[in-house]
Amino acid sequence: MPAVEHPLGEDSLLQAFLELDTPLGSKAEFIEGEIVVTPPPDGAHETAFSLLAKQFFRKAAIDLDLSGNKGLIIGPKSRFIPDGTVSPVGHFENADSWAPAEGVLLVFEITSINPHKDREPKRKGFASAGIPCYLLIDRDDGVVTLFTNPQGGDYATQTRIEFGKPIDLPAPFSFTLDTAPLR
Repeated sequence: MPAVEHPLGEDSLLQAFLELDTPLGSKAEFIEGEIVVTPPPDGAHETAFSLLAKQFFRKAAIDLDLSGNKGLIIGPKSRFIPDGTVSPVGHFENADSWAPAEGVLLVFEITSINPHKDREPKRKGFASAGIPCYLLIDRDDGVVTLFTNPQGGDYATQTRIEFGKPIDLPAPFSFTLDTAPLR
């Protein structure tokens, strides 16, 4: 679904977004001052999520929590719901629906109907919020990109591999992600 254009000012638009009632299973995000509503994910998207989640729980060097629906406050113009949010155990236990991004260890997105938002605005938003790692599973291009070292509103380091090749995740995860099942 395309972004909704609205003649309201940004503060009023953010308030309207926060009061939005979305269709069941859909998610609404506020990306660079635009309201973006995404329909429920398809089966391939959910399978990719499951494959990633299993590896984080089985292989990570630390105990962690992984949420598939955590709303993050990325800045004054952005509220994102990453496909996956990895954090220390209990990090969001007392958090509201929209929580600050501080303390999040890694987020991942699996591209769907609007891959441009995942590739650029979300990447830059996650970096601006200081999230150390952003893992982009780009189903259209058949690649996995790990963005690390957030600096100046973007990530200074990126590692890009084709589906099927392994990618090393840095500490505190310290494991090699198997991307073969994503093919």
